Amino acid sequence: MRRLPEPDPGLPDTRSATRYLFWLVRKQWTSMTLGAFWGVVWMLSQALMPAAIGKAIDVGVSAKDSRELWHWSLVVFGLGCLTGLAGILRHRCAVTNWLAAGYRTVQLTAQRATELGATLPGRIGTGDVVAIGTADASSIGATMDVSARFVGAVVSIVVVAVLLLRSELRIGLTVLIGVPLIMALVGPLLKPMHRRQSEVRALQGKLTGRANDIVAGLRVLRGIGGEPEFADRYRTQSQSLRFAGVRVARVESVLDSAQVLLPGLFVVGVTWLAARLALSHDITAGQLVAFYGYAAFLVVPLQTITEAWGRFLRAHVAAGKVVRVLALQHPLAEDSGSAGDAEGTGALADEHSGLRLKPGSFTAVAAADSAEAMELADRLGRYRAAEGVTLDGVPLETLPLDRVRQRVLVADNDARLFAGRLADELAGPGGADADGALTSALHTAAAEDIIEALPEGLDAVVAERGRSFSGGQQQRLRLARALLADPEVLLLVEPTSAVDAHTEARIAERLAAARAGRTTVVFTTSPLMLDRAERVVFLAGGRAAAEGRHRELLATVPAYRATVTREED
Repeated sequence: MRRLPEPDPGLPDTRSATRYLFWLVRKQWTSMTLGAFWGVVWMLSQALMPAAIGKAIDVGVSAKDSRELWHWSLVVFGLGCLTGLAGILRHRCAVTNWLAAGYRTVQLTAQRATELGATLPGRIGTGDVVAIGTADASSIGATMDVSARFVGAVVSIVVVAVLLLRSELRIGLTVLIGVPLIMALVGPLLKPMHRRQSEVRALQGKLTGRANDIVAGLRVLRGIGGEPEFADRYRTQSQSLRFAGVRVARVESVLDSAQVLLPGLFVVGVTWLAARLALSHDITAGQLVAFYGYAAFLVVPLQTITEAWGRFLRAHVAAGKVVRVLALQHPLAEDSGSAGDAEGTGALADEHSGLRLKPGSFTAVAAADSAEAMELADRLGRYRAAEGVTLDGVPLETLPLDRVRQRVLVADNDARLFAGRLADELAGPGGADADGALTSALHTAAAEDIIEALPEGLDAVVAERGRSFSGGQQQRLRLARALLADPEVLLLVEPTSAVDAHTEARIAERLAAARAGRTTVVFTTSPLMLDRAERVVFLAGGRAAAEGRHRELLATVPAYRATVTREED
């Protein structure tokens, strides 16, 4: 039994959607080839059945030769057994191809999403990424599934045409002309279906992204009264998707009807022609039965070919979305800069904002616009272009990204608690606390009561995304995790926005002592946190407009006072 998914999905070809699909075929060429082989055997065994039946009628029934009748009856029985066996093996290979392609696509997308990290949401919608793991992976897998039947269908049509040409030229020519004609009549339906499927896929990604945003921010939406407005937007967008889906269904319904009607008319035509030839004694009764069987059989490969084209078009749309994600490159690509020292002083500076952080300082940054604070934090942590930012006098962009991540940590409220044992989540595998670091971090984050309330304590299992904890509890546990990492520079973005005033006061009082000797920056407008900072920098228009102690700025900078107290300036 083949194990899926594979450990290494490989390096995909992202130059186009078609190239990506062919790359998938090459990656699983063994099972694809085997599936195609059994698909050919499965179709051919069915295609030869009418010939064997016709022969049994001519040389057995009409000639009243029981030996020949038994002989050809056994041939028919053998072809039936072969059809059954080949069908089972073909289906097994087809399912393997489906799952392999789908899993490989999901693996590659997940890997690229992990590599891009925090830069992903700003470059592609969340809904598009989610849809790849559901609808798109399934569409791509379905194309690999139908490929075995498609190859068998093509080969069987060629074989039947040759048999008919050898038996009766007029009927053979009818088949050779009729099959391409049917495909030509179905072809015009494929282009509009491809276009409309692309529209549906785009709307589907947007709607999924909006749903994720609503669920993630439901508590906030309810708090500000924005839930009805977002619900209305979701309703409007979902109706647009429904109408687009109906337009696709119209084309698909016509295509499905054509797949039945056109081959059906073809069967009628071939049967009528064979019957006329039988009445004129140009063909035998056995040949008439065989020709009818051929015509009836040809419905299956013709439908398979049109089905394969439809699936390929859907897969092409899906592969285009996948390629778009896989082709994304991290905007902070590694360069050839030196690794730098493993440790430094933690002196951080940004020439754009004018912010200068002394080594070992405890600084608070209050911004008139919270988006400016988030942008500055991302720049200092090199989650976006960090031109003009230096760490210990070295341009941040010249340092290897992995060293930046070790030395500078940005902890914001978008961070997640992962499922698993709580001690492992906070302190890493094993949850070791030999030096009391975990206990100290929990104390600084005022999170001891969270642990005490859990029957299993640190051995408790965290639910996905920490949903078993309240917003304030999650925030304190994330703070404890950041403190345990003990980076040279710790950038905390609104670390106490979801906790009560008493808890916030304890955290503010303990944080400076816990981070003594390390550079710490807190982006906040909380008076309790600002009052404990050694230095406060007021950010306005993306620039450091003022700095000093909290109480000094309150008395001398009206804009700062308005920002902190939420009063009109």
